[in-house]
Amino acid sequence: MTAEPVTRNRIDRRRERTRNALLAAARGFLAEGRSAVSIQEITDAADVGFGSFYNHFESKEQLFDAAVRSALQVYSEMRDAIVALYDDPAEVFAVSFRMTGRLQRQVPEIVRVVLNSGMSVMLRDEGLAPRARRDIMAAQEAGRFEPMDPDMAMMAAGGALLGLLQLLDARPDADADALSDEMTFHVLRMFGMNKRSAQKLTSGPVPPQPQL
Repeated sequence: MTAEPVTRNRIDRRRERTRNALLAAARGFLAEGRSAVSIQEITDAADVGFGSFYNHFESKEQLFDAAVRSALQVYSEMRDAIVALYDDPAEVFAVSFRMTGRLQRQVPEIVRVVLNSGMSVMLRDEGLAPRARRDIMAAQEAGRFEPMDPDMAMMAAGGALLGLLQLLDARPDADADALSDEMTFHVLRMFGMNKRSAQKLTSGPVPPQPQL
């Protein structure tokens, strides 16, 4: 009576390992900026059979989209665990921005996947964009940020963030903490925060990064 569930669980685990291997291979190619690879190259990198690809994805494009979503999921889990400690929406935004810059040193491959997606990553329904937009709107409603179209504000902050991550990726010896805090300061000022308040939100300690 128990043989069938055990067999099914074993099959499910094998399918999950195969899917995760394909996603990891896709993230590796995206991190290198290599999206024009064949499905054969992907399955070889994942060390899975060519035919197994179509048990999980209909196309290479679907796989790459899922790979970006999985990278953003890693970011989201890290970010949400950190900002849960704060109530002030402006501080939530500042901490999120400061920690995301620091993330480049912790998981550079994940960050490169995001970078190689370009500004289109700010148009997605998961990851960076919806969280930034929600934080900005909450800070505006609380009177911490000046009124601004939330989509324009989100794109402005996203552009600054991606620029920071690109700079850190290009300069591995740069002080990621200092540059992340400096960029956060300037974004807060852009949103109308006075110099003293912006300095306060970018000069204090930040919580430790969760292990990913």
